[in-house]
Amino acid sequence: MTLIELVVAVGIATIVFGAVGSLAMFTSRSFVAMGNYNDLDRNSRNALDRMSRDIRQARQLTTYTPTKLSFLQQDGTTLTFDYDSGAGTLVRKVGSSSTVLLTGCDFLTFHISQRNPSNNFAFYPVSGTNFSTAKMIDVNWRCARQILGKKVNTESVQTAKIVLRN
Repeated sequence: MTLIELVVAVGIATIVFGAVGSLAMFTSRSFVAMGNYNDLDRNSRNALDRMSRDIRQARQLTTYTPTKLSFLQQDGTTLTFDYDSGAGTLVRKVGSSSTVLLTGCDFLTFHISQRNPSNNFAFYPVSGTNFSTAKMIDVNWRCARQILGKKVNTESVQTAKIVLRN
């Protein structure tokens, strides 16, 4: 084997190994992204199902801020959904027990309105601090994860309008 043949063989091997390495990195990032999408979607659906069930069964809304809702339940206990933007968590509190429904939330907001729609398919807002007229809760959130230390497009966006039945 001559020196020229060896240099050509090393050059071709370097190109092939570089291509295989790039393909392996791309494939691993894609699998991690798909797993994150699946996990975020499952967590968002579970949180929304839990919130919908609790809100629909609540007697009335007692406290409202764009990041916190408190309800009076049928048994007289207080149910609270509280979003902590610093920690990125949505916590459900009933009495002294609390459950973290969401983690990694970059954005979450609540809006309240009356049940009846106006002529332009929007809903009438609740007037003042009379939260007893609030019958519809609009919730929006966005949760995201990091892939290999970088925040990329792995996110879950959720929005829902939940109506109090009572």
